[in-house]
Amino acid sequence: MVLCQGGEAAAVPAAGGKEPEVPLSREDGAGTGQPRLCPAPGMEAAGAEERRVCGCCSGLSWPRCCKAPGTKKKAACPGLGLFYTVLSAFLFSVASLFLKKIEDVHSVEVSAFRCVFQMAFVLPGLIYYKTGFLGPKGKRIFLFFRGFLGSSAMILLYYAFQVMPLADATVITFSSPVFTSLLAWIFLKEKYSIWDLLFTLFAITGVVLIARPPFLFGSNVTGIEGSYTDHLKGTIAAITSTVSAASTFVILRKVGKSVHYFLSIWYYAVIGLIGCVIALFVMNEWRLPYCGKDRVFLILIGLLGLGGQIFLTKALQIEKAGPVAIMKTMDVVFAFILQILFLNHLPTWWTVGGALCVVASSSGTAIRKWRQSLKKAKQNEI
Repeated sequence: MVLCQGGEAAAVPAAGGKEPEVPLSREDGAGTGQPRLCPAPGMEAAGAEERRVCGCCSGLSWPRCCKAPGTKKKAACPGLGLFYTVLSAFLFSVASLFLKKIEDVHSVEVSAFRCVFQMAFVLPGLIYYKTGFLGPKGKRIFLFFRGFLGSSAMILLYYAFQVMPLADATVITFSSPVFTSLLAWIFLKEKYSIWDLLFTLFAITGVVLIARPPFLFGSNVTGIEGSYTDHLKGTIAAITSTVSAASTFVILRKVGKSVHYFLSIWYYAVIGLIGCVIALFVMNEWRLPYCGKDRVFLILIGLLGLGGQIFLTKALQIEKAGPVAIMKTMDVVFAFILQILFLNHLPTWWTVGGALCVVASSSGTAIRKWRQSLKKAKQNEI
């Protein structure tokens, strides 16, 4: 007889030299990993249809195989990951616009509402995946700093959005990949080449063009919102937010896949909420918005921020990180468009020049990392 296991046949001699009975192979047992009896070599069962086993479909018989004649394989939708990235960028930009429209609500309070929405979203995931709420003992210190730095980056970014032009703050945050490469070189001993240094200088140049410090551009600085003091505070907050966000990326690289991403977001939301509540009571800024419009904006900011994070995660699941990072520069485009249409604030040529420097820097960094990952993947295949 012939004993079939996983689509491979092994000849087993019949006891006593007798001609063995040959039962038909069971089609419903294919792919289950269980041994099954098949027709012996050179023998055909009467009235039985010849069936072949295909290894590409986990042992399915040929008529149901993906490579069977006339069978069309379902193809993934091309460009879907990039579409998700653009949609994520649009949602983040609209959330930033609503933040600009809110009146008499401190950025820390807006951050607290954002943390509440994230906790409500992540909690069912923690329960479903049974990850616990504290994480592995050896990783808790990293999770704590990830939560602290991530929530600090969010609060500082929201403050920057409130006190400086929307496009200016958005552009500064796009220098994050450059700072990530620099911090990874310092703390993770990753390679830092002359190209990385060049991209870093480009990003710094772009930030300087946006900040326009008086000792370089004189005391008459135009094209800013409010006073130059607020503009400078917003610039410092945006830069600090960018460095904090880059630090969280380095920490996540250090932790790797040993911690579920839901647990990482949970620390981000919980520590952020605790920090926001303490800061609000210290500053005596805790109050609900007076009008219903601002309350609606707060809810929409939470929902849009959550939606943007979901679509960005889905994009990274089905598309390579390089193209996603490049397409994410649409954040800057949307920020300029929304600022002109809804805030009646035309960007200056200094801002446009700074945006080009920062976008070129971040795109160059993303393309270089992408090519390095492709080269490494080819080497591993060889």
